[in-house]
Amino acid sequence: MNNDDGLTAEVRQAGAVELLLIRHGESEGNVAASAADQAAVEVIDVPARDADVSLSGTGRDQAAALGRALASIPSDRVPDLVVSSPYARARQTARIAVEEAGWPLQLRTDERLRDRELGILDMLTRYGVEQRFPAEAERRLWLGKLYYRPPGGESWADVALRLRSVLAELNTAGTGHRVVLVCHDAVILLFRYVLEGMSEEELLDLAAGTSVFNASITRFVRPEGHGPWTLESFNDASHLSEQGVSVTEHAGDASVRPR
Repeated sequence: MNNDDGLTAEVRQAGAVELLLIRHGESEGNVAASAADQAAVEVIDVPARDADVSLSGTGRDQAAALGRALASIPSDRVPDLVVSSPYARARQTARIAVEEAGWPLQLRTDERLRDRELGILDMLTRYGVEQRFPAEAERRLWLGKLYYRPPGGESWADVALRLRSVLAELNTAGTGHRVVLVCHDAVILLFRYVLEGMSEEELLDLAAGTSVFNASITRFVRPEGHGPWTLESFNDASHLSEQGVSVTEHAGDASVRPR
């Protein structure tokens, strides 16, 4: 079980009824990765380890706009709990949004919401992987994104396993709970995979054709507080464009299907 920084402190009875999944705002790493891909270089020039990369200026604007949108939620539907990935870009997004919304909630973190770990492929572009680890590039193409695990890293299936434990705790989070989870694009896709009972093919089709927008909101509900979740909205970033804030998409590698 986790310590007080995670979900376990809220685990008592049963029945979360609403789940908001929010991707962090644009990060300096997002910007650096896009620039590296466009320049066809091998290494992404990030200023810190992945866990410590901060929001960009646009990302901070997105987090504030997100908070202003969340402030419009009726008082009887304000979330009981906001939990963030411990990575800096997610924590900063959550903190800015909660403050802007004026919610009197303590922000908590849970390491199970962190981004996928890439192991020896960390900081490399797809081109960099092909140049430096051609055998791994081939293995990834053979296995596909769900099951490929880079040395020292995680597969998407590994991430899904930790998300299943988060959802198991939401099943006993207290009757009527509404929960916000601030996390990462792959994590949101994998929440959908788990919550909707997708097949590998369905997940990879979704990932190949969808970019999860920075500071977007995905909403699941189950009014009775038990049983399956229903997807009410996915990847909604209208609150950004309505406020004149840039909508950005920094997707992972779209080559996801096994060959």
